[in-house]
Amino acid sequence: MVTIQNLRFGYSRRAPLFEELSLSLKRGHIYGLLGKNGAGKSTLLKCMVGLAFPWSGTCTVHGQPSAERRPDVLSDLFFLPEEVYVPALTIEQFVGSTAPFYPRFNRAQLDTCLRELEVPAQSRLHALSYGQQKKFMIAFALASNTSLLVLDEPTNGLDIPSKAQFRKIVASTLGEERCVIISTHQVRDLDALIDTVVVVHNHQIVLNHSIDELAERLRFGIARPNEADSPIYVESSVRGQHGIWPNPDGLPSRVDLELLFNALISDNTALANHLLQPSHEPAL
Repeated sequence: MVTIQNLRFGYSRRAPLFEELSLSLKRGHIYGLLGKNGAGKSTLLKCMVGLAFPWSGTCTVHGQPSAERRPDVLSDLFFLPEEVYVPALTIEQFVGSTAPFYPRFNRAQLDTCLRELEVPAQSRLHALSYGQQKKFMIAFALASNTSLLVLDEPTNGLDIPSKAQFRKIVASTLGEERCVIISTHQVRDLDALIDTVVVVHNHQIVLNHSIDELAERLRFGIARPNEADSPIYVESSVRGQHGIWPNPDGLPSRVDLELLFNALISDNTALANHLLQPSHEPAL
């Protein structure tokens, strides 16, 4: 679906954002893209959809260079930036002028999403609050039914109930032929939604693992009494030492995305080395 190889890019030759960055995204997955402020999450998404042009390396969508912005590629991807700007049109007018660019656009699906997100279907877009405008654009993006859906900080500006509805409707639209990538700095907004975690840090992709694999290889939680293994990473909390341990038995563990992210951006060598090891079968 999306293949990036040896990408070099930046806004200043003195301070490149990416150095030989490589990443592969496949159909049938919801990816969560995490990174510190300034790590380049939004820029990486723009490289994917052809709005930023690599200094070197390649970025392809459906095997085509994204920078060429071919009509057949653009009609099968939807990019929703963090900041949305809507025209002075009614929803009906916007759909009439924009939906024809997306061959698989589904009006009934749009109406369902608008009801679930509580956006009045007869509204003029510019008269809506910013949060309502963003919910409309999320609904339109989902109803476009493109194979590639790229969402940059989609939950910014949404209230707590709307964030819950967002997670629900995004999960319901995933199919085997669709690839969804969502960037956020609010890690918990992606909890229970994504199936694969991608972390960009220090100009590179430092993690691209499925939640299931992370749950098998790592144990997250509070130190057990008489804990034999040393933690890979630990933080103090009111309940004790909250950390990450090896999981040699492959016992199921709930992945704590915030703790994992904190460990990765602390340049934790032990965690990086553990994740680079070949996957193992759980002991019998």
